[in-house]
Amino acid sequence: MSDRDTTHFGYQQVPVGEKQGKVADVFHSVAAKYDVMNDLMSAGIHRIWKRFTIELSAVRPGHRVLDIAGGTGDLAARFSTLVGREGEVVLADINSSMLNVGRDRLIDKGITGNTRFVQANAESLPFPDDYFDCITIAFGLRNVTDKDKALRSMLRVLKPGGCLLVLEFSKPANPLLGKAYDTYSFSLLPLMGKLVANDENSYRYLAESIRMHPDQETLKNMMIEAGFSRCEFHNMTGGIVAVHKGVKA
Repeated sequence: MSDRDTTHFGYQQVPVGEKQGKVADVFHSVAAKYDVMNDLMSAGIHRIWKRFTIELSAVRPGHRVLDIAGGTGDLAARFSTLVGREGEVVLADINSSMLNVGRDRLIDKGITGNTRFVQANAESLPFPDDYFDCITIAFGLRNVTDKDKALRSMLRVLKPGGCLLVLEFSKPANPLLGKAYDTYSFSLLPLMGKLVANDENSYRYLAESIRMHPDQETLKNMMIEAGFSRCEFHNMTGGIVAVHKGVKA
């Protein structure tokens, strides 16, 4: 089997056709405890990372926004308020369990009028060309099998002048911080997964998937290769997380 026939699932090499199913199993398992674990894993800082991403989006009333891998709806809920009655927010996720949790959460908050929910694969988005003013994908790109294909798909459905924002774990700038982060990720993270979500293996995969994700400069270059312009990134928490921005010319 050649390298083209395999891809990484955490630190494992698996056939390309199997990764999507394996990732799906992880998120079916963690969906119910996803929000609790996010708060524990980041000490609540993930809310600041997401707030900064929303500020970078410059979303206004009347805009159409696509939140890919939207999970439990943190970004979609805020975007729903920003776009108003004349706008539209699409919360999309490839995983039905995560999508159901997000939909239930937003409905419970009374967020229904300008928001819809779509089960979709980022590599082949089921939307018209030049449709959205903004696309976000938060902590989801690293789980996509073919990231280049997904970036091209996102570019296609963006309007000219629209922007893509990728919020993702990245590479710490300081080596000492990197070592401390490794210790945390591979020791404490699986333990928290075991104690809180009763799922040590899924959180070990999540730690491994972070290490296999492209670093800041590599992802920026991938966005440029996909056709995005004015690409930039902003490090947060010492580079543990970065948000990348690209615009459709």
